[in-house]
Amino acid sequence: MRIVIAEDAVVLRDGLCLLLTSRGHEVPAAVGDGEALAAAVAEHRPDVAVVDVRMPPSHTDEGLRAAIQIRRDHPDLGVLMFSQYIETRYAAQLLAGGARGVGYLLKERVADIRDFLTALERIAAGETVLDPEVVTQIMGASGRSDALSLLTPREREVLAMMAQGRSNSAIAEALFLSYGSVEKHVTQIFTKLGLAPSDGDHRRVLAVLRYLGA
Repeated sequence: MRIVIAEDAVVLRDGLCLLLTSRGHEVPAAVGDGEALAAAVAEHRPDVAVVDVRMPPSHTDEGLRAAIQIRRDHPDLGVLMFSQYIETRYAAQLLAGGARGVGYLLKERVADIRDFLTALERIAAGETVLDPEVVTQIMGASGRSDALSLLTPREREVLAMMAQGRSNSAIAEALFLSYGSVEKHVTQIFTKLGLAPSDGDHRRVLAVLRYLGA
């Protein structure tokens, strides 16, 4: 994969570059602010951008706002927000712009390098990868419990795992259910959320967006 990194901490930025290149990936640019990120994406057309949330000048939400903009300019670009912080307002906006190929992981909760690399591969393939804590905080900030009122507790549990980017097989394993049971729950979720089959829209992504209140 071609991966652009936007991280203002020099040691972490260089560490990510070394990690990715040692695994055979190409890192054509590693920058320290949102403006440089936009220029790097336009020049190098990467498969994925790894972006910190807080970057110069104010170190609040510049990285996340830059990610929203580059996704608008390059809809096929995969974006992984990789941060210590959860910014619920702009994270919901990033997902609302299209959750395919979007991830949000917390630095301190990535315990295995393989998990990080797998997340990048999934994002590049168009999947959604969200840390469970990110899901919890975005949903709590949205206050959109009305969309979930028709779901049973088990259906909400399945939907929460869908929002984390888990496949039906992974959900079945985590909840000690059969694959067929998970399929039935997913079908019921789509039905109760009014998501009819469509060639143009990915119902799994739409269900996740509804769950997050985005």
